[in-house]
Amino acid sequence: MIHVRNVSKLFRVIHNRESSLKSKFVRMIRARRPERVEDFWALKDVSFTVRRGETLAVLGRNGSGKSTLLRVISGIYPATTGSVEVEGAGGMGATLELGVGFHPDLTGDENLRLSAALRGLSRDQIEELTPRVVAFSELGDFMDVPMKFYSSGMYMRLAFSLETCLWPDALLVDEALSVGDAAFKEKCNKRLLDHKERGGAILLVSHSPEQVRAVSDRACILEKGRLVLEGPVEKTIQAFSIMLRDGNREAAPCS
Repeated sequence: MIHVRNVSKLFRVIHNRESSLKSKFVRMIRARRPERVEDFWALKDVSFTVRRGETLAVLGRNGSGKSTLLRVISGIYPATTGSVEVEGAGGMGATLELGVGFHPDLTGDENLRLSAALRGLSRDQIEELTPRVVAFSELGDFMDVPMKFYSSGMYMRLAFSLETCLWPDALLVDEALSVGDAAFKEKCNKRLLDHKERGGAILLVSHSPEQVRAVSDRACILEKGRLVLEGPVEKTIQAFSIMLRDGNREAAPCS
C-alpha cells in the first residue's frame, strides 16, 4: 500500500547563473544582470492512497509534476513537506525513466546482475531471477551487448522485466511502456494485471487512455503540481481530454 500525505516539493531555481569562472568574470566586467533566485513548487499538498491489488493512474500535461511525484515516492527526491509511506515487506520497484540504474558500458546481463545484487539478492537468487527476466524481456540475443547500443525500447524491456519479475509490493511506472511495440505493450499490461492479482499496489503515469482503461482502477489528474481531480477512470479521462482541448482550463472536481 502506498500512502502519500500532503506532499510538497520545492525547487530553488537560479536564473542567470554562470557556469564557469571565466563567465563570472566577464559578467562582472560587463555588469550583466545578477543571479536571481526563484522558488518553484513542483508539487503542492498532494495526498492519495493506493491500496493493495489496485492501480492508480496519474494523468497530467508535461511539467505538471508527474515524474517529480514518482521520484519523491521512490526516495530519489526528499519531500519538502509531507510524508510517503509504503507498506509491505516486498519493497518497491520503479521504472522511472529509461536507463536509470543501468551503466551504458556494461552488457545487459551485467547490468541485470548488478542491479539485482544492489537490491540485496544472493548469488543463488540472481541465478534464479536472470532467466525469468531474459525470457520476459525477449532480449536473449542482446544480453551480452553493451547497453549503450540498446534502443530506448530495449532499455524499457530490460528495466520493466527486472522490476516486475521481482514482484515488489509497490510498483511505480513512469511512461516506460510508451516506447514498446504493440505486442510487448500488451504483454506488459498483462503483467501489471497479474501484479494486481498478487496484491501489488501500482502507481502508473501514462499518456495512453487505452492503457489507463486496461489496467487502472482509479485515475487522478495533476495540474501545476496539485491534485485537481481523482475518481473513476472514464470520468477522469474525459475531464483530462477537456483540459487538453480547452488549454488552461482545469478539471472540474469529481462529485
